Amino acid sequence: MEKLERIHPNRQVMAFIFMMVLVQVRSEATIRYSVLEETESGSFVAHLAKDLGLGSGELAVRSARVVSDDFKQRLLLDPETGDLLLREKLDREELCGSVDPCVLHFQVSLEKPVQYFQGELLIQDINDHSPEFSDREMLLEILENSQPGTLLPLNLAQDLDVGSNGLQQYTVSPNSHFHVLTQNNSEGKKYPELVQDRVLDREEQEELSLTLTAVDGGSPPRSGTTMVRILILDINDNAPEFVNTPYEVQVLESSPPDSPVLTVSARDADAGNFGRVSYGLFQASDEIQQTFSINEITGEIRLKRELDFEKIKTYHVKIKATDGGGLSGKGTVVIEVVDVNDNAPELTISSLTSSVPENAPETIISIFRVGDRDSGENGKVVCSIPEELPFILKSTFKNFYTLVTESPLDRENRAEYNITITVSDMGSPRLTTQHTITVQVSDINDNAPAFTQSSYTLSVRENNSPALHIGTIRATDSDSGSNAHITYSLLPPHDPQLALASLISINRDNGQLFALRALDYEALKAFEFPVAAIDQGSPALSSQVVVRVLVLDDNDNAPFVLYPLQNASAPCTELLPRAAEPGYLVTKVVAVDRDSGQNAWLSFQLLKATEPGLFSVWAHNGEVRTTRLLSERDAPKHRLLLLVRDNGDPQRSASVTLHVLVVDGFSQPYLPLPEVARDPAQDDEDVLTLYLVIALASVSSLFLLSVLLFVGVRLCRRTRAAPLGVCSVPEGHVPGHLVDINGSGTLSQSYQYDLCLTGNSGTGEFKFLKPMIPNLLVQDAGGELEENLHFRDSFVFS
Repeated sequence: MEKLERIHPNRQVMAFIFMMVLVQVRSEATIRYSVLEETESGSFVAHLAKDLGLGSGELAVRSARVVSDDFKQRLLLDPETGDLLLREKLDREELCGSVDPCVLHFQVSLEKPVQYFQGELLIQDINDHSPEFSDREMLLEILENSQPGTLLPLNLAQDLDVGSNGLQQYTVSPNSHFHVLTQNNSEGKKYPELVQDRVLDREEQEELSLTLTAVDGGSPPRSGTTMVRILILDINDNAPEFVNTPYEVQVLESSPPDSPVLTVSARDADAGNFGRVSYGLFQASDEIQQTFSINEITGEIRLKRELDFEKIKTYHVKIKATDGGGLSGKGTVVIEVVDVNDNAPELTISSLTSSVPENAPETIISIFRVGDRDSGENGKVVCSIPEELPFILKSTFKNFYTLVTESPLDRENRAEYNITITVSDMGSPRLTTQHTITVQVSDINDNAPAFTQSSYTLSVRENNSPALHIGTIRATDSDSGSNAHITYSLLPPHDPQLALASLISINRDNGQLFALRALDYEALKAFEFPVAAIDQGSPALSSQVVVRVLVLDDNDNAPFVLYPLQNASAPCTELLPRAAEPGYLVTKVVAVDRDSGQNAWLSFQLLKATEPGLFSVWAHNGEVRTTRLLSERDAPKHRLLLLVRDNGDPQRSASVTLHVLVVDGFSQPYLPLPEVARDPAQDDEDVLTLYLVIALASVSSLFLLSVLLFVGVRLCRRTRAAPLGVCSVPEGHVPGHLVDINGSGTLSQSYQYDLCLTGNSGTGEFKFLKPMIPNLLVQDAGGELEENLHFRDSFVFS
C-alpha cells in the first residue's frame, strides 16, 4: 500500500511533494493512506507508529485507539508492532457508492498525555463490477421522416465501479442505419446516444433490433448488453413539453412510503393519439427507481420507501413525457430532503477502565466520542453525568470527552459506581441516549485493624484444665480481600519476668485465647499482655490491645496455723497466773489461709477443753481468754483443742492443741504440781483425746513439713549465693502462705512477728522472735507478766 501523496512524476517533484506531506502531517496531525477494496482482513495498511514519530512500544504504553467517523471499527491497531491493519474486507461500493474518491476518516487517540491525530484512508476501486442496464430490452420509436444525424438518447447502463474501472463507452451491433455515440450528462455520467445515418423507410422495414453494449475501462474490461428495438412510426411533428422545468420540491425525511411528492404536467400540440402524453422516469439510477415512482397517466410522483437525510440530501430526478406518436420531452425534478430529528445521539467508547484504585485523584475512567447523524440544531449534542457523583467530564478534542475522577475515592464508603452518561441533541423533540458505565473501586490497604474493645479483661479460675479456652478477642478491618484478612499474635509482655509463652496461646486466625497450663491464684493473681492484629495488606497494618487475665481463687488451701506451731518436738505451753482476771488473754492462735476473699475468712472454735467453762476463744481473731476466776479446785494443767475453719465452699479446716499451765507466779514456773486425785472416766477421756491429738498432730506435721520443704527449696534456689549459717530473709513480700492476704488473715497490728529461716538448719525450723509491736492487755501483772511474755516469745519451735 502507498500513501496517496506518493505519485509518480520526476524525482525532484516527488521529493518536494513528499516533504510538503510530511510538514502537513506534523502540523495538522493528519495522516493519509490508501488501500485497495476487497483486501483481506488483517492486511497491512501502514506502520502507524513510524508515521507518528513514535516507538513501536509507545503505542501500547499510551493506550492507542483507532476510531472511525462512521462509528464502525474497520481498522485494527497492533500496539506492539505499531502496524495499522484492516479489521475486515472493505467494499468501496458499499461504503461510498458512486462517490469518488472514497475516503474513510478516522482518528488516532493517545493517552498519557491525551493526544489525537486525524487520519484518512483512501479506498481504491478495483474492477469487480460489470456495467448493467436496468432493462434487458429498450423500445425506441422513431418517425420515418427523421433525417440523418437525428440523435436518439438511450437509457444509460450502471457501473458501480468508478474512475477508469467505470463505464467508458457504448457500442452497437453493426448495421446500416445507426451508430452510437458516448455522451456525458450533467452529472458526469456516460450515456449512449444513437445517431441516424440514413433515411428510414417504414414500408421497407418497420422495426430494427440492435444490440447495445456498455464497456468499462478495467483490465480486463467488463461489459453489459441490452436489446434495443426501434419501431419506425408515422410522422408526428410535435413533441410533448413540460409546463415547468426544472421542478423543485422539499420533502420531510419522515414522510411515510406512498406519500405524494409532486405532480408534473406536459403538453403536446398534436391531436389524437399523437397528443396523448404518458409520463415516466428517464435515465433513472437504481437509487431513484427504488425511491420514487411516477404515474404514467397523471404524472404524480410518490415515495416508494422512506427517505434518509443523513444518506442523501438531494435527488435530481429526470422525467420524460412521451406522446402517442413516440415523441418525448425531458424535464428535471429537484427533490430536497428536509432533515427531521429522527436520529438519537450516538456514543462510542474508545477507552474504558472498569476498576480504579481508591485514593487515586484525576484518574481517567473512559474516553468516548459522541455525535448525531442529524444536521443543524438536530445534530448539536450536550453531554452530562449526575452531579452527585465524584466524577467530571472534560471535553478534549472535537466530540471526544474524557471521564475522570474529581476527587480521591474511598472504597470503604462506596465500592461501586454506576455512571450514567446522558447525551442529548438540541432538536425538537429532544432525543437522548444514555450509556451506563460500572466502575469498581479497588481496595488499597489504608485501614488498620480495629479491636472491638479498647481493652479486654478475661477471668479464669485457678486449677483450670490445660488448653482451656478462656476468651476471644476480635478485630475488624474495613478493607477487603487480603487487606482485611487479620491474624493475631502475642507480643512480649511489659513484665520481662512473666513467662507468657508457657501460660497463654492464641489462635492466629480467630483470636481465641487458651490457657496452656493450670493457673495458681496464690502464685499469680493477674497478668496482662499485649496482642497484635495484623492484616495481610502491603504494607501490612496492625494495631494492639492489652488483655488482662484475672485468676479467680478456689478454696484449695486449708488454714495454716502459724502459732502455736503444731509440728514442734516439744508442745507449746502457755502460762496462766492463777490470779488472772476474767477476760485475761491467755494466748492468740495465729493462722493464715493462702486463698483470698471469703475463702480466706477464718473463724475459730473451741472444740474441747479440760475445763469447758474456763476458757473461750474469739471466733474472728483467735484470742483465747479466761471466762472466770480460777479456783483452787481448777486443775493446774489444761489442754485445749481448737478448730480453725475458712469460709470457702467446701470449707477447709485445721485443728490446733494448746497446753495451759496454771502457776501462782512467773518466778516459780517449774514448781511441782499438787497431786490431784484422778477420775477413771477422766483418764479414758484423756486417752481418747491423746489419740486424737496425736492423729491431728501427725497430719498437721506432715502438711507443715511439706510446706516448709517447698518454701525452703524455693528460698534456697533464690539464695544459693548466701553463706551458710546466715539467716536469710526473702526480699520483697513474704510468701503468700506465711502472710496476711489483703488484710483478711488473723495477724493484727498488735501481733506482727519477725520471721526468719536459718540457712544452716537441717530441719527448716521457724524462730518466732519478739513481737515488733507488743500489746499487753493485762497491766497489773507487772514485771512477772513482762518476764513471762519474754519467756514465751523466746521459745524456739523445731
